[in-house]
Amino acid sequence: MAYAHACNMRLYSGKIPHIARAIADTLTADGHIELGDRDEFIQDVESILREYLRKEREITEQAKDILERRALPYSDLYKVKRQIAEDQDFGLGDESVNWIATQLIELFMRSAFVEEVYSDDPTLRRILKDILRRNMQLDQDLDREVRRHLRHLEEGTSTFEVEYQRQLERIKRKHGLE
Repeated sequence: MAYAHACNMRLYSGKIPHIARAIADTLTADGHIELGDRDEFIQDVESILREYLRKEREITEQAKDILERRALPYSDLYKVKRQIAEDQDFGLGDESVNWIATQLIELFMRSAFVEEVYSDDPTLRRILKDILRRNMQLDQDLDREVRRHLRHLEEGTSTFEVEYQRQLERIKRKHGLE
């Protein structure tokens, strides 16, 4: 099943502003951090999330290049991406939540826009992971919606794979994602 791994947590660029505001709102309202400049803090959080997407795209391109050079089937893409990500200490799929949370906690400690951090790292990590998971579970919902449109096709066939990608792109556009 080519898409078994693709149904994990996924960050969409269209959700970045919402996620950044949710992080700022939750952490300040509950007294976990005190901000000097909320707008600048939100921009810093957005930059971490955008960097995640940039790095993920870079790893995908590296994996595609490896597949091409080694004449490997496209079905090996996820396995090759996972190896590259592991080598670069980068989180893919469900591990993306941990990677992003770690980057955000490091940001809080060095940001000129965070006046004070009142909570410990494990507390911040738990809150961040919860916010990220809530906003990234959309990928599973998208997969279900795509598959509803493809019931007439046999999974695992090249026609299914081509149509899956086509439907996925259509549905992402419909929902304003990527």
